[in-house]
Amino acid sequence: MEIDCSTPDVTPDMTAGAAPRTAAPAPLPVGTRLLHIGPHKTGTTSIQSALFAAKDAMAAHGADFPAHSRHPMEAALAVCARPGMIGDTRPTEGHWHRLVERVRATGKRTSVVSSEFFADAQDDETIARIVDDLGGDRVHVLVTLRPLAKIMPSQWQQYVQNGLRMGYEDWLTHMLRKAPYEKPNPSFWRRHRHDRLVERWVRVVGAENLTVVVVDDGDRGGLMRTFEALLGLPAGLLVPAPDTANRSLTLAETEMLRKLNKEFRGNGLPDELYSKLVRGGAVMHMKNTCRPAPGDARITTPEWALEAAAGIGAEMSERIAAMGVRVLGDPALLSAVPAPQKPGPAGEKPAPENLVPDSESALPDRRGSAEPVPVRIDPEVAAQALYGVLAVAAAAPARPAAVRSVHQTPSRELVRVLGHRVLKRLGRA
Repeated sequence: MEIDCSTPDVTPDMTAGAAPRTAAPAPLPVGTRLLHIGPHKTGTTSIQSALFAAKDAMAAHGADFPAHSRHPMEAALAVCARPGMIGDTRPTEGHWHRLVERVRATGKRTSVVSSEFFADAQDDETIARIVDDLGGDRVHVLVTLRPLAKIMPSQWQQYVQNGLRMGYEDWLTHMLRKAPYEKPNPSFWRRHRHDRLVERWVRVVGAENLTVVVVDDGDRGGLMRTFEALLGLPAGLLVPAPDTANRSLTLAETEMLRKLNKEFRGNGLPDELYSKLVRGGAVMHMKNTCRPAPGDARITTPEWALEAAAGIGAEMSERIAAMGVRVLGDPALLSAVPAPQKPGPAGEKPAPENLVPDSESALPDRRGSAEPVPVRIDPEVAAQALYGVLAVAAAAPARPAAVRSVHQTPSRELVRVLGHRVLKRLGRA
């Protein structure tokens, strides 16, 4: 299969300062079932929102979006045997069967299904089942990729939203320098060792049935145009839809949540309470009501990690090119070393041995000299997060509390009892 990555055709852009645009690919054959598997943090939410918003208009042009919601997350989690977010109800096979039925109902028309959780498929057997259920040789797999340097901070704060208590630099050290690079989040490299991800799916569908799209953050509409072209849709049909609930957290917001995670775990509260009150209450309300200010501290990646990520990106890009899959976009973006960022509040700490996963090369040690910068949460943000918890708790029906003496009861036991009572009330609600 020819690879479009060495000298991509470019369409001139007349807008000053705009990135050059890659020529649109030819549409996939009519009746193709396009399966977008992410992985995470590669523009998945943006494209899913655009597809869902335009599903009626797409249908008029012969392309269906069969999922009942923007993101069929439960279906993907179920077929991949993944538990989902901490405290959430585990998806069932019924979620997967319902999605499959909706896809099959599209008949011979072109359709598209998108979920980054398909990238979590553990083995060839699971991937083969997904492909067979969705149409076998009609399935064309689409993988969207971004540089690791841009994925790492976004993925870390997402892990914090799922209960992670580890700080960013400590997390980077574990992911990049502490073999076997699986703690505390073994899912990270399963998702983001992109060459192995592509290899797993190629073993099942074949190189001719898989396309890799390198997302260019400098070309904001590029991903939309690629999907339009592959699905045979008119240009401009897919438009990004604002989604405040999916925005990334600022450094201060993430640090507040991380410290809350420590208290939550330290007091042994149930996971279901975290799902309802913390993620569904505090975090969701904070995201929906508070817009990050230009001066808010960023999550910054130290130089040693940027270089390590670029080195891994170069290896992955080379291996993907050798697989014979179609590559749209510029693979050089995956191995570019970003300009060093200004140190975040934690500064840069010297790290141990300079090992890169699946790499024999060593990197020189980089020691930061910047002074730590204090991180302060905006009182408005803290108030909205607290209100989110109260609003969810208030929605549960109240009942008279049993009268009992608590002066001799340990505080941790009181917190656990309170947590379980709130959870029961939420369940009844």
